[in-house]
Amino acid sequence: QVQFVESGGGLVQAGGSLRLSCVASGNTASIISQGWYRQAPGKQRELVASISNSGTTRYADSVKGRFTISRDNAKNTVYLQMNSLEPEDTAVYYCSALNLAGIRNWGQGTQVTVSS
Repeated sequence: QVQFVESGGGLVQAGGSLRLSCVASGNTASIISQGWYRQAPGKQRELVASISNSGTTRYADSVKGRFTISRDNAKNTVYLQMNSLEPEDTAVYYCSALNLAGIRNWGQGTQVTVSS
């Protein structure tokens, strides 16, 4: 089992920036990939960005060029730098990790609100 502590969400004006952090604890050695998902009201949860143990990154088309995922292995922390935020980015953002057994663990979520 892996647990997460997420931080960095908040209210920002359109065009602004936020950085989300996700600190993992527990069985972190079993993690093969970590990522950020988001869920807006009335919509399905969607992948925003992910990073594998080899460093391979993936991004949703809607955030390419604006968001950057990175990690600090020594701190068991994954970051999501979000620039040029748009009102459409408003959602609850969830940290997530996939382990060797194919099980995905989730954080509690952090709210990001972008005002126009």
